[in-house]
Amino acid sequence: MTEPSVPTPVPPARQVAPPEQTIDGMVVAPATFGEDATVAAGLEVAVRSQWDYARRRFVRHRLAMIGFVGLVIIFGAGIFANWVAPYLPTEIDLNNILHAPSVAGHHYFGTDDTGRDYLSRVIFGIRTSLEVGVTVAVVSSIVGLIIGAVAGYYGGFIDNLLMRLTDLVLTLPALAVLLTAAALLGQGSQWRLTFILAGFFWTGIARVVRGVFLSLREKEYVEAAKASGAGDARIMFRHILPNTLGPIVVNATISVAAAIITEAALSFLGFGVNPLTTPSLGGLLSQAQANPQQW
Repeated sequence: MTEPSVPTPVPPARQVAPPEQTIDGMVVAPATFGEDATVAAGLEVAVRSQWDYARRRFVRHRLAMIGFVGLVIIFGAGIFANWVAPYLPTEIDLNNILHAPSVAGHHYFGTDDTGRDYLSRVIFGIRTSLEVGVTVAVVSSIVGLIIGAVAGYYGGFIDNLLMRLTDLVLTLPALAVLLTAAALLGQGSQWRLTFILAGFFWTGIARVVRGVFLSLREKEYVEAAKASGAGDARIMFRHILPNTLGPIVVNATISVAAAIITEAALSFLGFGVNPLTTPSLGGLLSQAQANPQQW
């Protein structure tokens, strides 16, 4: 009789410890090596947008921050002029006519030939310049955007017609035409002068938008939108316009500064805002030049 065979026990497999892994010279457990170890060590890479990168670079730029703070203070004083200015811009003090700058007399910039406080008129003049500059930038950007978008998207005869109109406006002597138009139509009125300036400032934005639309109308996503049955207006303002916001914003900010300088020049020459009713920086410069003995 044969004895039953007894199975030979198999020894357990020898477990070999994996080699130690290191991150920046620190030993990391193998179980936590990889993504978990990166998170545990605080080395994960944060996802940042382009706006976040631009904001960080702007904040670290000292000159940019100094200029930004200065603009905030100046424009903030103009926006809140009713609370910042010590006097009303039209308030007359006959006891302090052509008064020199004085701290004791509470006229820190002095007074004009009718006793109005110069500091208050400067602050309200900043508000006037800000209103003119921002309104001109907004109106001219809208007009230039529409004309440039239509010309760039359709091309052909429409493009030639609109661009020849733009070239015609660009060839006009701007200062001479502005002086004539302000004298005949908008002299003394802040808002009429604003729309006269907007009638000249839309040309640059129109040319920029037209060039961008010419390059973007051939893109694949535009062809896909056409194939899906989207209309021209939807393609222009839904698909192409968001990709042109960068140049539009840049040109709009430049238009604000140019409009402020142009309005000040017209007011300095006596063809801008009426200084008797609305204080203007250009008008204040002209008035100060007329009374140099005050300083």
